[in-house]
Amino acid sequence: MADFWLSITSTLRTGDWLTAERARYYSVILLTVCVVALTAWVVMSDRMVDPNGKPIGTDFSNPYAAGKLALGGRAADAYQPALQHAAEKAVFDGRDVPFYGWHYPPFFFAVAIVVAAVPYAWGLFIWLATSLAAYLAVLRAIIPRSETWLIALAFPAVFVNIGHGQNGFLTAALLGGALQLMDRRPWLSGVLIGMLAYKPQFGILIPLALLASQRWSVIAAAGATVAALVVASTLAFGTNIWRAFLDSTSFTQNVVLEQGGTGWEKIQSIFSALRSWGCGIETAYAAQFFLALLLTASIVWLWRSDAAFELKASALATASLLAPLGLCRCFRAASRVSPSFR
Repeated sequence: MADFWLSITSTLRTGDWLTAERARYYSVILLTVCVVALTAWVVMSDRMVDPNGKPIGTDFSNPYAAGKLALGGRAADAYQPALQHAAEKAVFDGRDVPFYGWHYPPFFFAVAIVVAAVPYAWGLFIWLATSLAAYLAVLRAIIPRSETWLIALAFPAVFVNIGHGQNGFLTAALLGGALQLMDRRPWLSGVLIGMLAYKPQFGILIPLALLASQRWSVIAAAGATVAALVVASTLAFGTNIWRAFLDSTSFTQNVVLEQGGTGWEKIQSIFSALRSWGCGIETAYAAQFFLALLLTASIVWLWRSDAAFELKASALATASLLAPLGLCRCFRAASRVSPSFR
């Protein structure tokens, strides 16, 4: 019996059990089950509202409603929770669907307006289909093997992202594409990093990694892209849109992050883990800050080293998800001291 368990442990440790044939079969099984489940969930819905009273594509309802507000000349209302929730209810004929907040910088209205220009179901399909295609294309470029498509598509997080209409495909495509192109086409890599600014929390470690590795072309392209996005959104919506965005970070910090309004399990951080276990806010912030310091030091050291780029890239992607801390406080402070937003 001891020899049997030793053999099992050795096989699991080496990964020899996961052959290409098994990977394909497991992926097909998982893909089939998830497609059937998602299809059944849509079929059981009533005019794009599921049996639990939530929109199909849950989180997608917030950019769609924000896009409707922007098309109606009321973009700033998306940063007001009550007005945004009213717009979300209007999308579903006034039914009392849950609130999904709009926390994006103003330049993400460009995406919201596009998907809101068509009926909700079509907007959700366009959003998921295009971002999923980008995600798959980037993974195929990173791992140019025939089985990449199937395994990447059957990855469980894909169905979580589809079920919630989330932006994970877009984020993965932008960050993965930027890292893949960083050595060969640094300017394009910088543009992709600049576009990733729609998720401001990624603006902590990525710039430090670029500085540590002295990638000046990438930094210049990223900075120019962010500047262009800011200028374009200001011209489109006026300077008050930035004031509305900065003011809304108070709600994001207090309700979403500190009180866990969307659920602690949805936030991948030591802060949310400690808060879910009953720790106080200051203790959770202290732990998050300490972790952020460790991650920052590790990324800077790693990106200055001669380690393989694949290791640097994977470490940066992981650390960027775990390190963000206090950005809402920074935005709120900026809104108080910067006269340009008043």
